[in-house]
Amino acid sequence: MAVRGRPPLRSSMETGDNTIKDIWQYSHNAGQEFDPDGMNQVVDWKRTVRKETGPHDRFSLGSSLMGESPVVRDEVQSRTFKRKSTNFSIQKSLQLLDEAVGTPTPLLRSAKKTPLKHSTYMPRPFPSGSKFDVSSTLGATPGRSTMVSPGSMTNLSMPSGFGENTLNSSVPFTPLRGPSALEALGVGDVTTTNVALLLEEDPGLTASSGLYGDFLQALKAHPSEHQVFDLVASYTTLCTDQVTLLKKLLNRATPGQNKFSKTLGVLNLLDQEKNTWTLLGSLYKDRLETELKGDEEAMMVDQLGKHQSEKQIISSLYDRDETTRQCQLVIDWLERIAAEELENYYDKVEFFSDQSVAWENTLHTLQNRSAGMPSGLERPVVTEMDPDAPIRQRRPLADLDREDEVRLLKYMFAYVRAGQLDEAQRLCAKCGQAWRAATLEGWRLHHDPNYDNLGPGGEVAPIEGNPYRDVWKTVCWRMAQEEHFQLYERATYAALSGNLRELLPACETWEDYLWAYMKIMVDMRVEQELRVSSTADRALSELPAGYWDRVFTTEAVFQELQASANESVQAEAKEHFHLIQKYLILGDVDVVVDEMYEWTKNANSRPPHHLVRFMAHLVLFLRTIGRCTKDELCVAILEAYVHDLIEEKHTHLVATYVAALPQDLQVEWYARFLEGIHDREARQGCLELAEQAGLDIPRITKLVVENIRTKDAGEFSIDTDAALEAATSEEDRYKIEAIDWLVFDPSQRGEAMRQANAVMRTFLAMKKHSAAREVFNKIPPGSIDVIYKNWQMQTGTSALPVEDDNAIREYLCIQAYLDAHDSFNDWFEHYHNSKPTKPALHQGASFTEKIAFEHRERQYETEVGRWNHTLMLQTKTTVDRIYNVLLFVDGGWMVDQREESQTDESRSHQMALLRQLCLPTMCFLLHTVLHKTTQYKECLQLADIIASDQHGLYRVFRKDELQKLLQLLRDSSIALLDKNMDPLGYDIK
Repeated sequence: MAVRGRPPLRSSMETGDNTIKDIWQYSHNAGQEFDPDGMNQVVDWKRTVRKETGPHDRFSLGSSLMGESPVVRDEVQSRTFKRKSTNFSIQKSLQLLDEAVGTPTPLLRSAKKTPLKHSTYMPRPFPSGSKFDVSSTLGATPGRSTMVSPGSMTNLSMPSGFGENTLNSSVPFTPLRGPSALEALGVGDVTTTNVALLLEEDPGLTASSGLYGDFLQALKAHPSEHQVFDLVASYTTLCTDQVTLLKKLLNRATPGQNKFSKTLGVLNLLDQEKNTWTLLGSLYKDRLETELKGDEEAMMVDQLGKHQSEKQIISSLYDRDETTRQCQLVIDWLERIAAEELENYYDKVEFFSDQSVAWENTLHTLQNRSAGMPSGLERPVVTEMDPDAPIRQRRPLADLDREDEVRLLKYMFAYVRAGQLDEAQRLCAKCGQAWRAATLEGWRLHHDPNYDNLGPGGEVAPIEGNPYRDVWKTVCWRMAQEEHFQLYERATYAALSGNLRELLPACETWEDYLWAYMKIMVDMRVEQELRVSSTADRALSELPAGYWDRVFTTEAVFQELQASANESVQAEAKEHFHLIQKYLILGDVDVVVDEMYEWTKNANSRPPHHLVRFMAHLVLFLRTIGRCTKDELCVAILEAYVHDLIEEKHTHLVATYVAALPQDLQVEWYARFLEGIHDREARQGCLELAEQAGLDIPRITKLVVENIRTKDAGEFSIDTDAALEAATSEEDRYKIEAIDWLVFDPSQRGEAMRQANAVMRTFLAMKKHSAAREVFNKIPPGSIDVIYKNWQMQTGTSALPVEDDNAIREYLCIQAYLDAHDSFNDWFEHYHNSKPTKPALHQGASFTEKIAFEHRERQYETEVGRWNHTLMLQTKTTVDRIYNVLLFVDGGWMVDQREESQTDESRSHQMALLRQLCLPTMCFLLHTVLHKTTQYKECLQLADIIASDQHGLYRVFRKDELQKLLQLLRDSSIALLDKNMDPLGYDIK
């Protein structure tokens, strides 16, 4: 079909550049033969005249858009240029046209046709050298990267056998679906944010990461059960918006970039999710409404013997037959999906013709032959223009009309596949084939609204539908089996007549096959009902014998898809979302849950994060409507989603979805999540979110600390040969910071103290006193009073429970030990590193030097006195603090005063080991302090304290430690003897 040029465009100002007008007028000048070279000369000449003589306030439309007008060519053209082909001249003219319009986007392609008398310009893409080519910046545009160049089409000639199927593969068509078509979808400007997304390492994942939070907001916005389908609609909208964004990103992507392969995968995944939410909402809304109506039987006694039209019969069928109605819902859903894809289907007939004349090239050829004019290549074409001529005469149409015919039939079938029969009829009428549009009209069910009563004032309403629909359907069946018809023409009439065998060859995808089977199944149910319940005056004609060969059920349909001869359909049937859609259509929720559970447990092929998100929200939906029976598996699916949220660092989302788990798992999972949060403000925020979600914060924070402090912890043991002080590692610091989880809430102060004690016991056993001091400092001052006040507010009594009382005592024991250890360190530092150095006088010193020496000596004596005084005070403090540990009140250091009903054996064992490690060490340190400060008598008194049964300190000494202690006491006794005192420190009389 030849395409007429576009109407002349004008700028908003009347006095614009008239280049387009000149091209339009010249190309439609019927008084002369069309000459592209001549047109270029005329257009350039008129433009030059306007520039030289026109007023200065005029400007071209191209200048207003792009800032410059097309360059004027030289008046004198070389002979070589004049000899250039007509095709090149047409391209030059098109470039002039496009530059005048100033459109920076590629235009639609044209078919390469033989020039006809009334041919006009067809828009072409810009050449690669055009100044509007921005492919180096944003990548090739969809039109350029995916469309097949029209010049590559083979010049078709019709063989003698018109019915050969080779015609179907002769013309290159853009597939209705597939990655190439998907990349060409989505038009619109890219915002600054979207351009930034193009620079990301993985634009698709980055752009879709916000979908997790959007789903949570939708979930919170629709909390009640009666809003569940509004929630599903929100999910659908969110996925739709995300799909639109990703399509735009792919549109602007440079072909061949590997990073966009994942983006395309995310796009396909979200598109399938959007479709699944749509299916879920329509099916289960109908199912729940059906359940609410109860088991009412449609007796319809009053309809017996009453005349009913075909439309009323089928309307009654849909009302009472749940299976048929829901199969029709599936068909509507599949047609809606196809309609969305049809919006982006760019191999449209409108791109190739805006004429209302059918087979215009054939008509033009016949007119030329009738007038005796040469028509180029002489080919055998039809000699008559009626619709049946090609079949009757067994002659082809003109080559270009054959291309357009195939294109029209495929596009018409696409409309039928999308459930848009009205659009298919409009398309046929627009292309001059009103007769074909009339053949599509016969499917409508007959209904005479005047049979029961007339309208107001006796007005007669129009009659609907086809009273001879049965006859029309038989004819459609025969047309679908006509071998001389093109594939998509046969498929169109097969879809209208219920001929599955002829419909399937035109189907490509799993959705197409499902639509075909479902449509045939519903069609058979409709015809069966009409033949049983019809009250027409005449008997309905019998349908072809092959119509009733196979009666399908929904289960049988999916078995057919799974065993399809089309390998791509078989593969698509195993895809995750298609399996989910299958079982949702079958209403088998348990199998859906089983399948999703198996996917989450497959460690080798874990499902994508977006699929896990969908599965979790599907489980929540099923819970809300009361269809979730396998609770354990549903919980496992929710756990998988929580795991993904934690792994992907969606911190603000975890609490809400953890709250959907059973309480024990809530504590486990949220504690596991909190282990990875290190910032103090972030920790506070996570606890606030947990509180809003109704989680058990005390149990969670307790488990967090227990998990951290027991992580990679071996058997509790002591190392007596280790250094006096060990360094603090990063792992130790992680355990220290864990105590912060328990100090946010004052009501957890008792638990904070118990967990801090446990961590400090470990550090003391490893002789990491600095780390133990840091843990001790994590407990706020006054915590003991807080524990007493909390308990008193709860019970009204001041007597603490045993576990809190023992925790406080242990806390005080550790405090006493750390104070004693710190005091000894201070004493040791003062004794060894702070003692003043005695000045020295060298021989042969001068008088002045001697005077200075005497001054330094007096100063030294003063400093020594001060040092001795400080040493005495420090010694007293250190001795007192060590005795506080050795002589700890009420049973001794690290010994519980009260016995718990359920004794923690691990804690008791650790405390006993700490007594064996720390108490002998304290005794040795005390002896060191006393011996170094010449308090030898007090050193020997230490032996009495250790040997006392009241304190039982001797029980914690090993044999080698007792030997070491006796050796130290021997040294002290020798020192006493040197002072003329007896070995026990008494004066010798």
